[in-house]
Amino acid sequence: MLSQESLRQINKEIAKYPPGRKQSAIMSALRIAQTEKGWLPKEVIEFVADYLDMPPMAAYEVATFYNMYDLEPVGRHKLTVCTNLPCALSGGVHVAEYLKRRLGIGFNETTPDGKFTLKEGECMGACGDAPVLLHNNHRMCGFMSMDKIDRLLSELENQ
Repeated sequence: MLSQESLRQINKEIAKYPPGRKQSAIMSALRIAQTEKGWLPKEVIEFVADYLDMPPMAAYEVATFYNMYDLEPVGRHKLTVCTNLPCALSGGVHVAEYLKRRLGIGFNETTPDGKFTLKEGECMGACGDAPVLLHNNHRMCGFMSMDKIDRLLSELENQ
């Protein structure tokens, strides 16, 4: 279900915990699985749960609690805009509205070409860089202005 490389990465995460505590690696294991698959279908969550010797429901609880996990397909470039209070006060809402207009989609939607999915996110811990957005859960973009959004979209459209 997962590549040998992903399993190697998960095993590396498991090794960080005491023997008998490999379930503690669930968040990392789901992240690794999602990076490989692009999202987390039910079968992948169940595979990860089985690999960590934990009930599938426990893995589902983690996958559904955190907004970084995608339980349905997303575009090649998932943009998550922080609209929590500090970012909202610093222009996060305007950034979100600008992205909606530029991409022609709303939150939790994907462009028809499958390139972009737009998500609304909670605090990303970068209030000093507000407004911020997160690209594919790995790249934090701060101090987002309309010009910076245009440059980012141009860059991503060519990937």
